[in-house]
Amino acid sequence: MKPKFLVGALVIAVALAYMIYAGVTQSAVYFVTPSELGAMYFVTPSELGATPVAGKAYRLGGMVERGSLRWEPHTLSLTFALSDGRAAVPVRHTGAPPDLFGEGRGAVVEGSWSPEGYFRATHIMAKHSEEYKAPHDTSQAGVKELMRTLSGADR
Repeated sequence: MKPKFLVGALVIAVALAYMIYAGVTQSAVYFVTPSELGAMYFVTPSELGATPVAGKAYRLGGMVERGSLRWEPHTLSLTFALSDGRAAVPVRHTGAPPDLFGEGRGAVVEGSWSPEGYFRATHIMAKHSEEYKAPHDTSQAGVKELMRTLSGADR
């Protein structure tokens, strides 16, 4: 093989490897809990080694705190706090929440930390139970139990 073909193939291989590396590192989204995100923000970088970078993509998971949910349908403004039982993070989102989203329920949000001190969510995923428990009887009590589980009143 001629040397110019080897050099050309090497240049193409290096360019392809760089594009794959850049694509993977830019699309990586780190999952954090409210405690971890709070520790990154409120502890100095020398103590922890990392701080949330404004604009860097994170996936934040926790429970929607009761009493924290505020929804403005006219402006599509949604604010709430996600908690893991040890720390809570204020979250803001513009858009309609998912159907299963609500206070006292689990949620995972994708977005970034803002310099103003809140998590700016671009996407909300409501967590739900994988179990469906159908009533064993068809009496009025069984139907009421079915309606209670479907409405989420047991959560």
